[in-house]
Amino acid sequence: MKNAVLSDELPVEGKPVARAVDGWLAAARARIAGGLSPDAMCAAWVDVALHMAQSPAHGTAMVAQGVRVWRDLAWFAAGQVNPVLPKTQAPAAPDHRFVGPEWERWPYSGAVQSYLATEQWLHDMFDGVEGALPHHRQLAAFAARQALALAAPCNVPLANPVVTRRIRETGGRCLIDGVMHLGEDVRRSANGLPPVGSETQVVGRDVATASGRVVYRNRLMELIQYDPTTDLVHPEPVLIVPAWIMKFYILDLSPHNSMVRWLTAQGFTVFMISWHNPGEEEAGTGFADYIDMGPRAALDAIETLTGAAKVHTAGYCLGGTLLAIAAAALARDGDDRLASLSLFTAQTDFSEPGEIGLFIDDDQVAALDAAMARRGYLSSGQMAGAFKALRSEDLVWAHAVHTYLLGEREVLGDLMAWNADGTRMPYAMHSEYLHRLFLENALARGRFHVDDRAVTLSALLVPVFSVGTEKDHVAPWRSVFKIHQLTEAELTFVLASGGHNAGIVSEPGHPHRHYRVALREAGASAPDPDEWLAGAEELAGSWWTLWAGWLAARSGVPTVPPPMGPNLAPAPGTYVLER
Repeated sequence: MKNAVLSDELPVEGKPVARAVDGWLAAARARIAGGLSPDAMCAAWVDVALHMAQSPAHGTAMVAQGVRVWRDLAWFAAGQVNPVLPKTQAPAAPDHRFVGPEWERWPYSGAVQSYLATEQWLHDMFDGVEGALPHHRQLAAFAARQALALAAPCNVPLANPVVTRRIRETGGRCLIDGVMHLGEDVRRSANGLPPVGSETQVVGRDVATASGRVVYRNRLMELIQYDPTTDLVHPEPVLIVPAWIMKFYILDLSPHNSMVRWLTAQGFTVFMISWHNPGEEEAGTGFADYIDMGPRAALDAIETLTGAAKVHTAGYCLGGTLLAIAAAALARDGDDRLASLSLFTAQTDFSEPGEIGLFIDDDQVAALDAAMARRGYLSSGQMAGAFKALRSEDLVWAHAVHTYLLGEREVLGDLMAWNADGTRMPYAMHSEYLHRLFLENALARGRFHVDDRAVTLSALLVPVFSVGTEKDHVAPWRSVFKIHQLTEAELTFVLASGGHNAGIVSEPGHPHRHYRVALREAGASAPDPDEWLAGAEELAGSWWTLWAGWLAARSGVPTVPPPMGPNLAPAPGTYVLER
């Protein structure tokens, strides 16, 4: 809704001038800070500093620890430069950023050990501040860690042996190339253009190529029905609900790793929701709209088009959270069309959201509200910035060193191209999501309302298949695991290798993949995650094969494929192309 967006002019009509001015200033501050809250960071530092001042024993202990660390570093350095002295063990544990024989030579080894020891010392200092709020300790430690990363030897040209060797080999040409790459990247970012190399990953040509058609469309989503690739199919279609924070084709990347292609090859009729990329005009679109025009509308369309009485449903990330809420509402209302519920890295209890919680507290959400109120949406750049900060070592610094110091362009793979193809989040929906789910944890507490009535996952009776990933920074697997406490339905939980995205895009044949799995029978008590981890069977390969067998065991006898719906547009549709 247009009137939900703050304009650049002071909106004094219909409200007190003071409140209008405050809202305008809040939006301006949020815009300058990129949607982050300086107030939250200041509060964290003040809290930590005050409690540090009241903990002289901890301060003394940290000084003593610092002396011991630098003593050990001095002995390590002496052993490196003086062959007469015995060489001592490196004081700090190795780090993946400093792997290779070049990093083991002096003086680079000394720089690495000094940096890692300082990083550990900072962690211990913040972690031991008694009385300060845990969130404040974590936020202050995160900020200190980001600042320290500037001085990491791998990020400093003359302290990085790989960079210095490259400079010698190219006569400095690599630095000139790096400056050219930096200028090109800045120009593309300023003009809203995709990154270099994206022309090799064109949607509909190189990625999102599974054959199908858009069979239903509303103002928030297109429903894609994919062509069958087997003579017989299970009578229960599979509806996939991706997150609208991402474009759906992460599940239909290249032909070799497309979940859609693989599912149809296993004899399933697949439907996929492709979300509209919202703009200012969708500022007033809320969470209820996504439920009504997303899973509910898709189920109605599938029933009309295929006549199927039951539908398997699967949701990814935020799409899984939405689907779980929709499924609970259907169960509450006596709607039994779901055959099963599969959730991929989807949180339903937000009491321990993981590292992303660093950016979500009352001050941070207020800053985001102000930023979104002015524009009507949260930009994809702001979302990407938060996720990159959580993995700055790999997503920011490693990329910068490779591209701007070594002067080499990385080949843009399908997953990287998808990751750069971001989407926006409507103001009303995202604000409700942050307030109701993250801050209030309303779903886990039975206080989330759909159609003005509370929903609870305890109403779920259908079998549940939940997937977490070992290295997930967005939805840590122990947070995903909490669904055991919210429903007594039969629950199969899988812990897959990889991270939030790569752990899901884990096609059969992908090397070095494994997963753990265990079944919790319906009505059984919720297991402890650590006990589950110790007792769950570890299997080599892709969890996709397990999931397909799980779906097939809960499906009817294969029959001829249902008719295809009307051809509103060929797959991958039109919404996925919106920027």
